[in-house]
Parts: sequence; C-alpha cells; structure tokens
Amino acid sequence: MVRLFLCGDVMTGRGIDQVLPYPCDPVLYENYVTSALDYVRLAEAQNGAIPRPVDPAYIWGAALDEWQRAKPDLRIVNLETSITRSAQHDDKGINYRMSPENAECLTTAGIDCCVLANNHVLDWGRAGLRDTLASLRRLDIMTAGAGRNLDEASAPAVLVAGKTRVLVFAYALASSGTPRGWAAKPDGAGMNFLHDLSDASVARVCEQIVRTRQPGDIAVVSLHWGPNWGYEIPEEQTRFSHALIERGGASVVYGHSSHHAKAIEVYRNRLILYGCGDFIDDYEGIEGYEGYRGDLALMYFADIDPANGELAAAEIVPLLIERLRLARPSADDVDWVRETLTRESRRFGTKVAMTAPGKLALSWHQNSH
Repeated sequence: MVRLFLCGDVMTGRGIDQVLPYPCDPVLYENYVTSALDYVRLAEAQNGAIPRPVDPAYIWGAALDEWQRAKPDLRIVNLETSITRSAQHDDKGINYRMSPENAECLTTAGIDCCVLANNHVLDWGRAGLRDTLASLRRLDIMTAGAGRNLDEASAPAVLVAGKTRVLVFAYALASSGTPRGWAAKPDGAGMNFLHDLSDASVARVCEQIVRTRQPGDIAVVSLHWGPNWGYEIPEEQTRFSHALIERGGASVVYGHSSHHAKAIEVYRNRLILYGCGDFIDDYEGIEGYEGYRGDLALMYFADIDPANGELAAAEIVPLLIERLRLARPSADDVDWVRETLTRESRRFGTKVAMTAPGKLALSWHQNSH
C-alpha cells in the first residue's frame, strides 16, 4: 500500500509569516486591514498570547505527532501562499506571502509536494511566483500546477513511494476566485488554469493523465474549485470527478478551496475529496461563517493499492486551529466533524465512523457504481 497524506489550504502568509523568525514587511492592501500583524492580534484576542518568534515547527503542533504515528509515504498540500519578499502585489484585495527564509517551516513538516494551482500563489505577481518556485526547488519540494511557462505549469509532479510513482496533476478554476489572467503562457509564468468542467476539458485532462501514467502509477488530480463557504456539490463537479476516474484512471480527486470540509465520495473504489477545508490559516477571531467550523482542520490519510489504483482505507484526523497552530480538538469537536461529514457524504453512500479517540475512518460500498 502507498499511504498518502492530503490536506486543504496551507496559508503560511500574513499572520503566520509574522510570528515566524524572518517575517516579510507586514504591509497589506486590504480594505479593512493594512498590517499582517493585525491578524496576529485578532488570534491573540480570541485564544491568548502567541510567543514570538516561534520555532518553524510551532505552527504544525499536533500534526507532527500524527505524521509520526501514521507514517505516510508522501505528504501533499495545497500551498496558498507566495514565498517572496516581492512588493509587486496583484490588486485583488487579499495577498498572501511569506519570506523565503520562513519557508523552512515546510521542510519541518516533511512536505513532499506543494500544489500551486490556486488563487493566492500569484498574489505578489509573476516575480513572486518565480521566487516561490526557486524557494521550493531549493528546499527539494516538488511542485505542480504553476511554472515559469505553460509546459512547466501543466507538468505533473512525479513523486516516488518505494517502487511506486505518484503523479500529481493540478488545476485551478475561476470558480475558486483564481483570475483568468494568471494562466501560464507558452513563454510566460503562471498557473495551470482550467477554463471549465466541460467534456472538452475532461478529454484534455484525461488524455494527459493517460499519456503520462505508466502501469502501477497512482494518479492524483488536484482541483482548486468552488467558493469558500457552502456544502453544495455542483453536478458538474461530480460528473467531472467520475470522468477522471473512468477515463483517466485517477486514484484520487483532490478538491479544495472551501474553508471547511465538504462531502467525500468513493466512486469505483477511488477517492473523491470535494473540499478539504483549511489546514493552516490566520482566520482566528474573524467573525462570520462560524457555523461551518472553519477552525477545524482535517488530516486525510489514504491507503492506495498500486496494483489496481483503488482505495484500501482512509483515515481522517481532525485538529483545531488555535493560537496560529494545530492543536487537539475536544471530543465534541471530533464528533461534530463525524456527524457533518456523514450527513454531507450520505448521498454518495459514504459514512464516517469513530475508530479511536480523535480518529475517524471512512466506509463505503465496494464497487457500488
């Protein structure tokens, strides 16, 4: 088995960057906040003082013990932060960056691959993207979904777990707030942008997967899609996900953009995560949408059989974002996650059950489709 770790948005910029040892200039260009330090103050007002500077391991908190316990072969995250000191910001209202010196926090967490196809990696311009790519290359972290030209942006990350290759294809859609102008060009840096979920797009993505995948490879397709809030799963997302599995042979459809976890489907014994929620962010103390419990961050561990590309088991470990780090949630919080995921996933025939304190497991009807 190959065990993959997946999670939602890792936003190590703004307030997170400010508490790490080598912060960027805190200046922001938001309508209501002009300093990233304001997000640190909001978090402290909510949950108590945060020591500064913190060790790079601080932000991962309880996740470090879970990685040690679960021992995933590969750790894949959606990095929603530009790694740069560039001042060439995109005029989109919200801009995330962390300094290249603080990027060590990613190696502290043992991250193997950063998906970059999302609506924040170009927040500080194409210069910021080039800095991001250079920093991750220096740290020996693979990337997918953005590059210095279209060929590089569209190429999958090729990871290795034992004797198995894991291919990570990554795309961003406008529905997530990704500007169309960020699309990579044949001779220009940018994002691997997917214009829609049409049959033509399905055919193009599946053709690339089939062309690249070799026998025994595991294909993961990362999709940054949909709004920040809401549990709705549009029919076109389900149709697109099923086609990636049927025609492309994808083992995992890895969806994100929502700030909270959404439904999970297992289709033809292959995993579809429609929305993984945030994993690291600086949203503590910000009012609105509290009912979605965006402060609960989920760790997804998926065991994939390389012999057939199918899901053998999936575990979910909820954590709590508190004082800009990942902490253990209460038993009630874990049960809330269980109830919510079961409710939202029921129409797909998927259930979530408690297996041990703080641990949830996925169950589904084998070959139900």
